Amino acid sequence: MSARDWTETLYSGYGQSFTVDEVLFEHKTDHQHLMIFNNRQFGRVMALDGIVQTTERDEFIYHEMLTHVPLMAHGNARRVLIIGGGDGGILREVCRHPSVEHVTQVEIDQAVIDMAREYLPAHSDGAYDDPRANIVIGDGFDFVQKTDQRFDVIISDSTDPQGPGEILFSKDFYAGCQRCLNPGGILVTQNGVVFMQTDEVTNTAARLNRLYKDWHFYGAAVPTYVGGIMTFAWASDDPGLRRTDLATLQKRWQASAIRSRYYTPELHHAAFALPQYVLDQLAPLKQA
Repeated sequence: MSARDWTETLYSGYGQSFTVDEVLFEHKTDHQHLMIFNNRQFGRVMALDGIVQTTERDEFIYHEMLTHVPLMAHGNARRVLIIGGGDGGILREVCRHPSVEHVTQVEIDQAVIDMAREYLPAHSDGAYDDPRANIVIGDGFDFVQKTDQRFDVIISDSTDPQGPGEILFSKDFYAGCQRCLNPGGILVTQNGVVFMQTDEVTNTAARLNRLYKDWHFYGAAVPTYVGGIMTFAWASDDPGLRRTDLATLQKRWQASAIRSRYYTPELHHAAFALPQYVLDQLAPLKQA
């Protein structure tokens, strides 16, 4: 099969293209169009509805930062909820924490899990077989509205706010997560590339501002999420958790014995320092 170019469709008038060296999987489900292909630079690439979700080569950056930052800040997370995350990367990182006793993952599409386990097995790395993992195939929005379970950390690993993922950026979803958090709990969510998707950050901030005592964003540079730093939303009823000092983070990280490829306590501490253009966007809400 000859190589062809594939162009991402996330932004109007701007994008990135990949050489498709081999299509490994392509299928349209009831929820979305799924595709996995080989690329000589990034290895296997997963795309949903024309948007890159994850690649073999750089997935660790995103998954480590979305997981270890809240768990290390919390310090004693026993119960974790993952919304989305069907590729298994977040589940893999959560299961590396010895303090975690139970993790529930709510994924809307079983086909995403099946595809990832077959074509991107290193993403989950056996985590779907971990006895602490409870996998629920269902709607994450509905789950946080109805469940009687409570969690120490909630991680929303959703697609961008369009299609099935749009409702996971709504005020009602954030309120549902607040309802499910134990006192001192933390919610984190992926929130797009802030330079290209500034409205996502300001909209999320406005919604979190009405619900949580403390909210902010932190960032990481993920090569395949082009256009600048990827931002992650942070919300909690305990402002001190976001300001956990470096020495405490270092002590907890050493005690966990987790081996990372990107996350360090120093990066964790620094990740909450945001560019001025982002602070300017958030200032009206921070001052309110």
